[in-house]
Amino acid sequence: MPGEQTELDDGYMVPSVTLSCTVNGESVTKQVPVDCTLYSFLRDHLALTGTKGACLEGECGSCTVWVDGQPVTSCLMPAGQVQDRTVTTIEGLADGDALDIVQDKFIETGAAQCGYCTPGLVMAARVLIDQNPDAGDDELLTALEGNICRCTGYKSIVEAVRLAAAEAHR
Repeated sequence: MPGEQTELDDGYMVPSVTLSCTVNGESVTKQVPVDCTLYSFLRDHLALTGTKGACLEGECGSCTVWVDGQPVTSCLMPAGQVQDRTVTTIEGLADGDALDIVQDKFIETGAAQCGYCTPGLVMAARVLIDQNPDAGDDELLTALEGNICRCTGYKSIVEAVRLAAAEAHR
């Protein structure tokens, strides 16, 4: 509802909106500042801290989540754009204590070094596996090119995605 306000941590009052959406299978309704990004909504308002924000400029891919099943850089998307939509974060991939196959293969191959880029890479890789399970190396690298890793050199990441794709579609 226009005209509502939210108090920030520093005591300032800012215009806000009521946002309703589904996050990781749960219905969520929260009052958020009108300039809130999806990244901030997830981390600051829902305490879903698995989504990382390295550059906060849409260049590194570490904040990749899904909106209606499609990968987006959450640091660039206004939270209001997920009104009545479905958001999936890295926390939403696991089934209880059972990790998603991509998460499992990242661990198995050592593809997660410092771990900062890992959530975004896993989210991008899972979409690729679902949409093109027989992707070759060129397609795999193209699908992940919006995600920057400074630790692994990508060899173990590519191996993890290959193994996950093979196992997911047996």
